[in-house]
Amino acid sequence: MEKLEIGNRRYLGSKAKLLDFIHSVVEDECGNIHSFADVFGGTGNVANSFNTKDVAVVVNDILESNYLAYIAWFGNEEIDSNKIDSIIASYNSLTKVTSNYFSKNFSGTYFSDFNCKKIGNIRDDIETLFSSKKINTRERAILITSLLYAMDRIANTVGHYDAYRKAGNLDKDLVLKSLSIPTNKCNSKNQIFKMDANELVKQITTDIVYIDPPYNSRQYCDAYHLLENVAIWNKLPVVGVAKKMSEKNRVKSKYCTLKAPDAFTDLIDNINSKYILVSYNDTGSKGAGRSQAKISDNDILKALHKKGEVKVFEIDHNQFSTGKSDEFKDHKERLFLCIVGTGTEYQETTQINGFVKSPLNYTGGKYKLLPQLIDLFPKDIDTFVDVFGGGFNVGANICAKHTIYNDKQKEVQRLIKLFFNYQYEEILKKVVSIIEEYKLSNTTENGYEFYHCTSDSGVGSFNKKGYTKLRETYNSTNGSSDSKDFLLLVLVIFSFNNQIRFNSSGDYNMPVGKRDFNKSVKKNMIEFSMKIHQLDCSFISKDFRQIDTNNLENPFLYCDPPYLLGIASYNENDGWNDKDEKALLDFLSAESAKGHRFALSNVCEHKGKKHSLLIQWALDNRFNIIHLRSSYNNSNYHIKDKKSQTDEVLITNY
Repeated sequence: MEKLEIGNRRYLGSKAKLLDFIHSVVEDECGNIHSFADVFGGTGNVANSFNTKDVAVVVNDILESNYLAYIAWFGNEEIDSNKIDSIIASYNSLTKVTSNYFSKNFSGTYFSDFNCKKIGNIRDDIETLFSSKKINTRERAILITSLLYAMDRIANTVGHYDAYRKAGNLDKDLVLKSLSIPTNKCNSKNQIFKMDANELVKQITTDIVYIDPPYNSRQYCDAYHLLENVAIWNKLPVVGVAKKMSEKNRVKSKYCTLKAPDAFTDLIDNINSKYILVSYNDTGSKGAGRSQAKISDNDILKALHKKGEVKVFEIDHNQFSTGKSDEFKDHKERLFLCIVGTGTEYQETTQINGFVKSPLNYTGGKYKLLPQLIDLFPKDIDTFVDVFGGGFNVGANICAKHTIYNDKQKEVQRLIKLFFNYQYEEILKKVVSIIEEYKLSNTTENGYEFYHCTSDSGVGSFNKKGYTKLRETYNSTNGSSDSKDFLLLVLVIFSFNNQIRFNSSGDYNMPVGKRDFNKSVKKNMIEFSMKIHQLDCSFISKDFRQIDTNNLENPFLYCDPPYLLGIASYNENDGWNDKDEKALLDFLSAESAKGHRFALSNVCEHKGKKHSLLIQWALDNRFNIIHLRSSYNNSNYHIKDKKSQTDEVLITNY
């Protein structure tokens, strides 16, 4: 007789296809493991893959249906396989069935009337056998699990029970199968729980605690309410079209709510293990509201860094979703590994409404304006085109199906691309290596006194020699390469006011600054890298006139060009002039004529001078001029009249 394997069922967020990835990380990073806890066990696939004579597993879930499966797969109570096979054969041969609780409530929805009667009769019989002591606790769990797997195989659903198909096939045969349980596999020290994971970790000690919590607002008790009903078998009233048990009888997880970040922090704080391994995908703010991740990368890193060093691994993976609206392109599954007892605490950078800040202190960056800008942007962006990407403060924080970063200055584009192509750990490692090679300061590690400097005076005098040598190396390095880009990244970190400027010969010519690779810079780099890894993003380096939007899906163009009325390094030597400004306005008019939406950042007035060309263009085309709350009076050291008015605006065609 063909037998069931533990992975023979559909389940939201199942890690069945990621087992090799998980094991490779554990084998490469964790050494000798003798105990493994899976505190959000789900189907039990991950725990099962670690369950050997040499490794004891702790497996836990709040759902009764999963808990019974664990007793079946991982329990140690003796079972009579022949007896179980005989009982299952008798269930499969049932032809005379009677009306019961299950058929009265579910006939014609997820199953046919005959199958509903059969399910109810089988479930009643299992309880009769158990109460008469003809089967033991584990044998009961095996029979119920066999029934649940059989139901799931033929259920008239898309894989969960939030709804049933109105035109589905109800005539499939319900066939139970025995479970494939190797008698010599289970460790005698296995432990099985059905409790709140946050309470469980206070009671257990294992080599590894594996954490795979719900990612979004979809409660598993709702997605699998029907199987849970059969597992509990209290014959409770059901409500609604989907025939769910009432709210009070469904066990809700706080990891599907706004309380998830606090719950996660509490969970990590109370873990007693050598290693903590967290699965969390990169959906972030992708997809519909219900599908968006409840715990941010920043929340995860902050909590884990309290316990030790953190490494991040990722792999491409197309998740099982509950509908077409929730499918993501280039979806990645990540593993956060914390080596407990090593490393230093991760401190969260002060953010505006949770937005990440670019590690590049780019002139005119819109980080402080993000709450206003994003509130004014459309909410249904398919393709976001950051036409003048700069430090990428805006594009990195946008919710869109696809984001295109563009900047005419190829060196800046390549710097941003580094954060997309490399994990933050590798970026930090390369940055520190260059700092050490050129004997630059690292106040994050050593403080200011180590360099005979103060925070007020800065470390410019200490770094001048090494910085000059690094700048010479960069400028004398031919071609383009990631190695050269990392040299530029370190130069920018140590440059005056962290600015990016090249002379007419193409050489980087910023002098040394007073700051270095401090805690703020480091944290911005980590958060920014983690954030843009969540994006479906592509990178180009073109003049705006060369950007072709004709084949883009519902594009929304955001333009933050050099300001004609401004005084900045990118505006020196006629870097942006009247001709460029007129060409940009014509470009946006043409895009608007195609039906493409745009938003343009600019100023209508600066230092008493009005931007007449911009204002008249907006009025002639009946575009919206939205005045923002901002000031750039302190954005340049050469401004003497600090009270000069600047009217920052966002011009839109929607």
